Amino acid sequence: MIVVQIRKLAKEMITEFFSKNWGSPQMVISSGIFQCDELDGFAVLDENNRIIGLITYIMDQSECEIISLDSLVENKGIGSKLIQEVENLAKKNNVSKIKLVTTNDNVHALAFYQKRGYQLAELLVDAVDLARKMKPEIPLVADNGIPIRDELVLIKWLDLIHHNEKVE
Repeated sequence: MIVVQIRKLAKEMITEFFSKNWGSPQMVISSGIFQCDELDGFAVLDENNRIIGLITYIMDQSECEIISLDSLVENKGIGSKLIQEVENLAKKNNVSKIKLVTTNDNVHALAFYQKRGYQLAELLVDAVDLARKMKPEIPLVADNGIPIRDELVLIKWLDLIHHNEKVE
């Protein structure tokens, strides 16, 4: 599994990935409108140097927000590896809080994040209706039949104490 910072890849490669998997590189969520192909992140490449996993984030001094996470190959540890890369970078930068937003229909993501220590922190009722005004291509109903209406904020607090201890 080859993990690279996405800024080391051709921007066209990132743009194509988001266009193919999300309809466009633009992400509209309650925390803002993001051009995902311009964000920092990490990608997992296969043996043919094709992207099979990608995570984007924004980070400031107090928190890191994961904006997108995609794994094209399930149950191979790709998503977990990408999350770990972001968490390690956050710790390195003394950022103790990671948050992310997902939608109510994304039960797979909810399970995935909770298994990795993320907790439900906030429910934003009808937030997707607002996002749809800016990005009308957001579907009304997910592939699993659940209406896409609400956003859920998940948070993970990182333990910086152990990370910052010096090994002698």
